[in-house]
Amino acid sequence: MKYHVTRINTGFLAERGGFEPPCRVSTTIRFRVGAVMTASVPLRERRMIARSPHIASLSAHWSRILCTVLLALFLSACGEPLGFPKEGQELVILTHAGLIDTETENSRVADTDSPSSFEHEVLLMFARALGVSARFVVVPRHEIRQRLAKHEGHMAAGWLFPVPNDTHFPASAPLLETRNVLIRHEASMPIRELEQLTGQTVHAVRGSRQLRLLRQLKEQQYPGMKVVAFPSDSALELLSAVARQEVEIALVDDTELSIALNYYPMLDSGLEIGDPSPLVWIFPPEGNPELYAHAQLFLERFKAGQQLAILRDRYFGHLQRLKPRDITIFLSRMETRLPHYQALFEQAQLETSIDWRLLAALSYQESHWDPFNTSYTGVRGIMMLTGATADRMGVSNRLDPNQSIPAGARYLSLLKSYIPADTPEPDRTWQALAAYNIGPGHFNAARSLAGRLGVDGDSWFEMKKVLPLLARPEYYSRLKSGRARGGEAVIMVENIRLFYDIMQYHLPPYLPVLQAHNETEADVKG
Repeated sequence: MKYHVTRINTGFLAERGGFEPPCRVSTTIRFRVGAVMTASVPLRERRMIARSPHIASLSAHWSRILCTVLLALFLSACGEPLGFPKEGQELVILTHAGLIDTETENSRVADTDSPSSFEHEVLLMFARALGVSARFVVVPRHEIRQRLAKHEGHMAAGWLFPVPNDTHFPASAPLLETRNVLIRHEASMPIRELEQLTGQTVHAVRGSRQLRLLRQLKEQQYPGMKVVAFPSDSALELLSAVARQEVEIALVDDTELSIALNYYPMLDSGLEIGDPSPLVWIFPPEGNPELYAHAQLFLERFKAGQQLAILRDRYFGHLQRLKPRDITIFLSRMETRLPHYQALFEQAQLETSIDWRLLAALSYQESHWDPFNTSYTGVRGIMMLTGATADRMGVSNRLDPNQSIPAGARYLSLLKSYIPADTPEPDRTWQALAAYNIGPGHFNAARSLAGRLGVDGDSWFEMKKVLPLLARPEYYSRLKSGRARGGEAVIMVENIRLFYDIMQYHLPPYLPVLQAHNETEADVKG
């Protein structure tokens, strides 16, 4: 299946963003510290006490009338609804920057040939289920509902959440549920109670549910709190500003925080505010009912099967493996040790087509980029090669990074070739990394064991459960390869995945062909 990415550059609109009916009703916000409920406060209680029932009734009546009139005027300028996408057509999905592209200023090219996020992959699966291709139209987050109301897309997605009491934009069944968390820098004063927000400035991403919630709290509970819309669609950019101490306090999604903590270990989470919020897909007013029904059925089947658990593990399962101190040390060594060997990793990428950052992540897990590292088992060097592997790869001195790094890269590429070609990515790569740790013989035995147990040996999600069985006598006694520390291989791969994520965020890919092309164009123009 093919899909395309379209970017639309638009001017900045009102901070409120999106289309929300101006009608509001009383809701309840729960405040949590960790998992402990501390209070439950009706948001409208104070304001409603200050009014007489007659005035409150009239206000609600005229608000509903105003809401209806404004909606009618708004929809009158909309285009025609898009029809159900048929074979050979496109499913047009409105989204914002971040769903497809990596949210880092160092990224040179968006990787649009493969899924780049959890929801992105689910959307591609939905398009395949319809038998069509997907086209993602990238617009500012706070304009999504406005564009959807004009029928510029079949649907909208990208970590979106329903507006309370909004009956005009149908929302799908929840894909996930997440929470709102207050974040600050670890050097700042902790926030243990919401009353402490009086006199403080709190930021949230423009057009987000967190911004809407903060404005409700300010209006109805804490008028002394200052609420600021962060001028970006990216929660990672907001969290980066907190890490640099340019923003004091922010309210963000807890899943986005779990990702950012691996890039910015100095962030400190505090209160959880409100009930869990559902992650949904949004459909336009008077949109195609057949498409909406297909989406509901797809999500129902997706959540009932194992694919949800597999994708959650693929994108989120490795995020909380390391302690903040371990991440801090890793980030420090990226600045002090890695530059000495980066050119060697990049050259190894040219030879093997394996991302130099993945090779560097493997090397850090093995040796912490110490070329003289030696283990009690006899493996040595920056890539921790065994003597037999070094001989096989033509390495005369394992302590020489100029020999070890390209040899380790070639060995990983060789191990990957042993994994069946129809094993999907990234599972094939993770399995090759596990084989790097325990050896191809033990790993092949694990795949064979997976077949006997009736599980999918092509799935890393399943192999993570099978590999630890190699240390149990009731299993390894039946295998020619004998006992192996398969559990250690799983831990190693999960750590490498996390180190690789961090390096992808902070360091650019190595694209020598593109760089040479750009230099040639510059010379021609010059």
